[in-house]
Amino acid sequence: LAQALCPQVPSWAVSAPLPQADQRAAMDSNAPKLAKVEKVLGRTGSRGGVIQVRVQFMYETSPELAGRSLIRNVKGPIREGDILALLETEREARRLR
Repeated sequence: LAQALCPQVPSWAVSAPLPQADQRAAMDSNAPKLAKVEKVLGRTGSRGGVIQVRVQFMYETSPELAGRSLIRNVKGPIREGDILALLETEREARRLR
């Protein structure tokens, strides 16, 4: 099918589709995790362009992370109660001094 749509793509570059269960698992691991802003901690960065916030993960998108909270740096306008879509959930920002 890919050869018919784009003949210049070599056949070895076209991957076989994953089984349905594997596709869902791969998509879930890369899916953004929703987190609610609990508290705005302050501004950071050389010019104050980044806001440090404490977020708590929501149950809907990641039951394994539900209730866990992290400190994250956010660029742009943000306030308490906002929902962030986080692609990466392991790293935590260093605290403000």
